[in-house]
Amino acid sequence: MKIILQDNMIVPGPDIHLVQPRKILIMGLPGSGKTWLGERLSKILSKPYWDADVVRDIYNDWDFTVEGRERQAQRMCRLADLDLLSFTGFVCPTEETRRQFQPHHIIWMDTIKEGRYQNTNKLFVAPDKYDVRITKWIDENQLLKCLEDFNLGMKDIPNYSNVLMQKLGKLQ
Repeated sequence: MKIILQDNMIVPGPDIHLVQPRKILIMGLPGSGKTWLGERLSKILSKPYWDADVVRDIYNDWDFTVEGRERQAQRMCRLADLDLLSFTGFVCPTEETRRQFQPHHIIWMDTIKEGRYQNTNKLFVAPDKYDVRITKWIDENQLLKCLEDFNLGMKDIPNYSNVLMQKLGKLQ
């Protein structure tokens, strides 16, 4: 195998398999169930969950301007990239914040039409692209039943996340 470096130098080397972290974004208006779903998926699948409110608290950054939201999207991206596969829950209200977060998969919690914050409601743009759209509340039993035969190992991260999206798509 040959490894191509940034300056286009080619060097012989061993077979190296690089795996890019897979970020699964759970997005939607405040109160739509992002945290509920993220915490349960994290527990059931033993994968990390990054919650935006917790991260904002850690960084003491409660700026909800467009710039503050973009800064939060970049911060959430850096944190989610620490793991091979993780779930991240935050409003991610615009195409630009979604672009900055760079998710591999999007679960859109479309369970409410308006959240509790008017400024967020005005700013929120429904995503054109998503892998799963959840439009009604689900309970833990429904989630467990949906995932009952999901037991793929982490050797194939892209396949793992793709199959997970297929399973969760049955909740719609």
